[in-house]
Amino acid sequence: MRGAQAIGMGVAGALAVGLAAGCSPTGGSDDKAAPPRSVLTGQPGAAGRVLAVKIDNVGAARPQTGLNDADIVYGIEVEGGLSRLMAVYDSNHMPPVVGPVRSARETDLQLLAQYDHPALAFSGAQSRLLPVLKKSDLVARTGTSSFFRSSGKPAPHNEYLHTKGLTDGAGAARNIGLEFSGTVPAGGAPGTTASAAMPAARFTFTWNGSAYRVAMDGVRSPWTADNVIIQHVTVKESRFHSRTGFVPFSQTVGQGSGTVLRDGRSYSVRWDRPTADAGTAYTHDGRTVPLRPGRTWIILAPDGSQSR
Repeated sequence: MRGAQAIGMGVAGALAVGLAAGCSPTGGSDDKAAPPRSVLTGQPGAAGRVLAVKIDNVGAARPQTGLNDADIVYGIEVEGGLSRLMAVYDSNHMPPVVGPVRSARETDLQLLAQYDHPALAFSGAQSRLLPVLKKSDLVARTGTSSFFRSSGKPAPHNEYLHTKGLTDGAGAARNIGLEFSGTVPAGGAPGTTASAAMPAARFTFTWNGSAYRVAMDGVRSPWTADNVIIQHVTVKESRFHSRTGFVPFSQTVGQGSGTVLRDGRSYSVRWDRPTADAGTAYTHDGRTVPLRPGRTWIILAPDGSQSR
C-alpha cells in the first residue's frame, strides 16, 4: 500500500512539474505563451481593422503625410504612366491625418479583395466605377466630413483625411500571404540599391544598414521601408474608360516574377495569387521568402506585356 501511495505521489508530482513548466499532460507545449503578431507586419500585437487610402504621388503632392505609419504601401500605375500610392493602415496605430487623397481605380477592387472587407478612402472615381465600389465588399469612404482641404498645396493635390472612425464596420486584418522572420533567409544576392519603373514614374530603394530609403522620380523622400517587393504584373486597359486616354488596370491575380529586398539582400521570386480572395505568395526556389518584421512597400511594376 505504501508503495502504491509513493508511486501515486510520484506521478502527481511529475504532473505538477510538467504543468508548471507550461506543458500539457501529454507533453505538448502550451500555445497560450505565444504573443500575438500582426499578419501585416510580423511585429508584436495583433493587427486591427484595415483602412486603405489612395494617395497622390505627383511632384505637387509631395511630401505626403502619414506614409511611414502604414503597414503596407502599394505603388500603382495610373493614367499617363504616372504612379499613385495606396497606403494600408490598421486601426491600432493609424496617424491622425493622411494625404493628399486621390481617386480610386479598378485595380483597387482586385488588389483589396485579398483583405477582409477593408475600408477604402478615396476622393472620387469614374462615374461607372463609383457604384461598383459602393456595392463591393469594400467599405467606401468618400465625400464625408473626414475629408478637408489644406492651404499648403494647390488643388487637386490638397485634399486630406482625418482617419478617426474610418475603420468602423471594416474587417480585421487577415493573412494576405506574407510571412515574417527576424532571420535573414539563405540565398539571394547582396545589393544596396534597386529600382522599379513605370512609363512615367520611377521608384528607387537604397539600403542604409537599417532600412530602405525611398526615392521617387529621382528625388529622395522622407519615407523608409523595412522590406520592398517589386511585383511584375500585366497592365491592361481598365473596363472603366476615360475620355482622356488609356486607364491602366494592374492584374494582381495570377502569376509572375518579382524581387524581394530585405536586409540589404535581393531575392528573385515568383509570385502566385490563384484567386481574387486568396493571398499572394512570394517564393524563391519553391519556398516562401520571409520578410523582415516591419513595414513593406509593394510596387506593381508593369512587366512589358500591357496593351495600350
